[in-house]
Amino acid sequence: MRTTEPIDTALVECRDLVFGYGARRILDGVSFTVPRGKVTALMGASGGGKTTVLRLIGGQVRAQQGSLTFDGREVASLDARELYEIRRRMGMLFQFGALFTDMSVFDNVAFPLREHTSLPESLVRDIVLMKLNAVGLRGARDLMPSEVSGGMARRIALARAIALDPELVMYDEPFAGLDPISLGTAAQLIRRLNDSLGITSIVVSHDLEETFRIADQVIVLANGRIAAQGTPEQVMASDDPLVAQFVHARAEGPVQFHYPGPTVAQDFDGGLAR
Repeated sequence: MRTTEPIDTALVECRDLVFGYGARRILDGVSFTVPRGKVTALMGASGGGKTTVLRLIGGQVRAQQGSLTFDGREVASLDARELYEIRRRMGMLFQFGALFTDMSVFDNVAFPLREHTSLPESLVRDIVLMKLNAVGLRGARDLMPSEVSGGMARRIALARAIALDPELVMYDEPFAGLDPISLGTAAQLIRRLNDSLGITSIVVSHDLEETFRIADQVIVLANGRIAAQGTPEQVMASDDPLVAQFVHARAEGPVQFHYPGPTVAQDFDGGLAR
């Protein structure tokens, strides 16, 4: 069950983050915390910087300004060995699962254990079967990725993400492309594993209904900044025009459909003139 009690310590803390590509800023002074043991949802329109935040946490890219700490350690200041060390404490579920197509279900889940530990195969087997059992797919261990459905592939990827018992699991669009039954199952699984394993979860998603149902905290990113932050109920009640447009799926509002550029008249008149 969700709670709204304050958390004294944060697993991830971002302060005044600035990140961009060239002159285009993706994040422009973003600050927030991810409380331990809770589910935090990162939401917002496409291109708003949600996946970029995950990449910054994992140390794949580094912010131009600001601070990002994981368990009190500044991620950008870590050397390769230290970064490798903290990544072992993180799990990642990529869009559409990203399973290794030439490996069986069992070997996909065993991969991080074999890569990051020197455990004997007998223990690897037990852990893999436990993780697959947690997502309801122990019986599918000998199948190949081509033999499972999209929803099953997402659950296998989740078993792989929790194989090393991480403290933080990050989900990048875990509900994309799923049918309603698989979507609901995946959402409940994220919540259940978060609570039963005592982990911290960050969910990047555009699915409002399911994400709001499982999240303790929702952060809406827009135009490089945080447009809203709070419980799902608080965000839903926001009177900010941009937030209201997003949570109520309105076509008209501050977020425009067309990417900024020349007017239609400028483009087509110029073409006719040539």
